[in-house]
Amino acid sequence: MTTSVQTRPAVLVEGVSRTYGSGATAVHAVRDVSFQIAPGELVALVGRSGSGKTTLLNCIGGLDRPDEGRVVVDGREVSTLDEAGLVDLRRDVVSFVFQTFGLVPVLSAAENVGVPLRLRRLPAADREARVQLLLDLVGLGDHTLQRPGEMSGGQQQRVAIARALANSPRLLVADEPTGQLDTDTGTAVMALLRAVVEAEGMTAIVSTHDPLMMSLADRVLHLADGRLVEG
Repeated sequence: MTTSVQTRPAVLVEGVSRTYGSGATAVHAVRDVSFQIAPGELVALVGRSGSGKTTLLNCIGGLDRPDEGRVVVDGREVSTLDEAGLVDLRRDVVSFVFQTFGLVPVLSAAENVGVPLRLRRLPAADREARVQLLLDLVGLGDHTLQRPGEMSGGQQQRVAIARALANSPRLLVADEPTGQLDTDTGTAVMALLRAVVEAEGMTAIVSTHDPLMMSLADRVLHLADGRLVEG
């Protein structure tokens, strides 16, 4: 029996392992991890520092390759894509949010959000409309001209989220997006991620080590020593 396109997982991870180094000094960052994420689902990936969260997210988003197993995102087998395919994946399918905001200091909030749209050569009027829509969505519609240095950490992360949404990705990968924020600001950013996943109709996997950030997720995956564990 064939599976319809409508019911295929947004993310499929099967038997993924990733080891750095060899011999006695080898680091087994991810060990035989398997799971699925349904379209439109927000999944929290939880574990202590060094548990393998970042490595796993990098394998899912095509920033790293597993030694074993496979990763399929939106019907594309990420683990076998060549460099051109990975560029297409990161341009059209997957976007990233990191705990270091990664904004260009000399650009305004609007210009930072518009960078991916410029790379796609979207007409200026369409680009400006999309940028304004996204800044409104993250609550920064009145901050379009401010540069990162003039904004709080929470505001900078909101700009980074808006930028990640610019090309309407199918999957948002967020690696400790609240790691540099205080608890109240971090909770607000997680609530924003929950809202934009629903508003934009996308799937998201968000790593965190803070139990307070789990409540807004549809499901929580626990990683310890590179393995998925129960509860």
